[in-house]
Amino acid sequence: MQATAELSRRHPDLRILILTMYDNEQYFFEALKAGASGYVLKSVADRDLVEACRAAMRGEPFLYPGAITALIRNYLDHAADEESSTRVITRREEEILKLVAEGHSSREIADLLVISIKTVERHRANLLQKLGLRDRLELTRYAIRTGLIEP
Repeated sequence: MQATAELSRRHPDLRILILTMYDNEQYFFEALKAGASGYVLKSVADRDLVEACRAAMRGEPFLYPGAITALIRNYLDHAADEESSTRVITRREEEILKLVAEGHSSREIADLLVISIKTVERHRANLLQKLGLRDRLELTRYAIRTGLIEP
């Protein structure tokens, strides 16, 4: 991995294929981070090596099928983490925002969600504060802009 990183740093146009016996996600991701163009398992080299070389020469990455699965899983894990960390309002606040924007009163929302009116009002106050809005009309406009409700 160190050699791959050093070669990639010194010669950015160099295409490097990793031929390995390790069918391991950690090694795979380290190879990509180090600058490898492809990752080929020795166990299937007879089948994949020529195609990996051709892909590298075309400037395309080569990944064995298991690596593609690992990449997808990694992407989905990161996407889920990002969504939860960048989410401005909670799911419950979003639910209340939608109902407010649809014109429901606090009493109706409380009855629909089986919560107290005070809880509805607290969620609405949190929404106004978090989103920097002033009133129910601005909440409705926000809900339309973000696609929570249709105009």
